[in-house]
Amino acid sequence: MTGIESTETVRYWCKREFDALELLHARYITHSFSRHIHEGYAIGVIEAGAETFYYRGAIHVAPAGTVVVINPGEIHTGQAVNINGWKYRMFYPALKTLQDIASEITGRTWPMPFFGQPVIRDKQLAQQLIALHQSMATDASLLALSSGLRTVFGELILRHAVNAPPRQQSTPFSINDVRRYIETNHERNLSLQELATVAGLSPYHLAHTFRQEIGLPPHQYLIHTRIQRAKELLRNGVPLTDIASTIGFTDQSHFTRQFKRVVGVTPGQYRLG
Repeated sequence: MTGIESTETVRYWCKREFDALELLHARYITHSFSRHIHEGYAIGVIEAGAETFYYRGAIHVAPAGTVVVINPGEIHTGQAVNINGWKYRMFYPALKTLQDIASEITGRTWPMPFFGQPVIRDKQLAQQLIALHQSMATDASLLALSSGLRTVFGELILRHAVNAPPRQQSTPFSINDVRRYIETNHERNLSLQELATVAGLSPYHLAHTFRQEIGLPPHQYLIHTRIQRAKELLRNGVPLTDIASTIGFTDQSHFTRQFKRVVGVTPGQYRLG
């Protein structure tokens, strides 16, 4: 068998903080989805193999590397093209989620973003969706997940919705105000909405503009700030076991991983250096 394993596996989970966003990572070989409907969208990436499905009166084939988008309320099926099966990552966002992002992009109420093509060939978007899906299964912060979701789904809407809203010009604001707010509140689990309120922008535009101006998305700047504070505490002799919770990391292992990723050595090695 080429490009895909020989056993079926399924993992399902839900991120309730994002309008009860459902996620699926599965490998199917013999399983076949009968005709069914989702209240929200079905958005995913084929990682290996190929899926075929009925949708809007036609049969479609989605090979590896393609993005699949099913609009809300549409009857569709799903099964393997051949004995190799298919492996994919799926998001099932509520209609409201994409409506909100489209409204943030345009600055006004927006109808349902509609996707005319169920199989999209967009390598960059496929990679972004995979990375976002993987992050949804980690201990990434609410800020990181919210920023990623708006960035990736925003690009999906702008590039592939047939009624894509025009990009709204960003409202001028002082990026230093947001940076200072992050630095002052780095120990908290900051949300993108909270930072957007400080900036006077929509969450989508805050994430987009912050990255353009600083070179890092807000959640990475938050991590950078926490690591700088950790280095200061380590130099001042604060016990290693106390630092993670003091600067806002969920646990010691998460802190150690992020510290080494940024500094190149573990906190213990840094202290001994």
